[in-house]
Amino acid sequence: MAAERGIMGPMDTRPPTRDEALVLLKEFNHTEKALKHAFAVEATMRHFARKLGHDEEKWGVIGLIHDLDYERFPDQHCTKTREILTERNYPADYIHGVLAHGYGLCSDVEPVHAMEKVLFAIDELTGLVSAAALVRPSKSVMDLEVKSVKKKWKEKSFAAGVDRSVIERGAGMMNMPVDDLIAEVIIALRDVADQLGLRGAV
Repeated sequence: MAAERGIMGPMDTRPPTRDEALVLLKEFNHTEKALKHAFAVEATMRHFARKLGHDEEKWGVIGLIHDLDYERFPDQHCTKTREILTERNYPADYIHGVLAHGYGLCSDVEPVHAMEKVLFAIDELTGLVSAAALVRPSKSVMDLEVKSVKKKWKEKSFAAGVDRSVIERGAGMMNMPVDDLIAEVIIALRDVADQLGLRGAV
């Protein structure tokens, strides 16, 4: 069946289901780190979709597959995703949404839709929040506070791969203070704490 392979029919540009997107994600990503990041971004996108009154399934699927090509093709990030999603007949707005998260970094697709701005803003931030939770005595996101994340934010050696300027730029696109954005990401990750290994001792 096409759905079992994460592939839709030749002329089928219907929105993919979450199950189909997950099959596709796991075709190109196998490490725990990559999958947990995908699930964290998916959960955060779903949270914001509910909060802002948008299509939770669509936002979630786009969040789930946003880094589809990164594990296998890190030097062609976004470029290979465009090829893969086009071959799999994903709708154009899904492809645009995914590519926009790399704007100015590995893509020239500018975030325009609210969904794209959210994805751009929270992608890196989910990693910082997760890392901040894991260094707590409880190793949990359940008791994590914004001030703890901001303290780690200022330590440039902490989660050094997280580009704080991208998060700030994304928050600006959303017209949301960074502290408020952090608070929303914390809430979102609490919903999937067990899946991400962030339940800890709380």
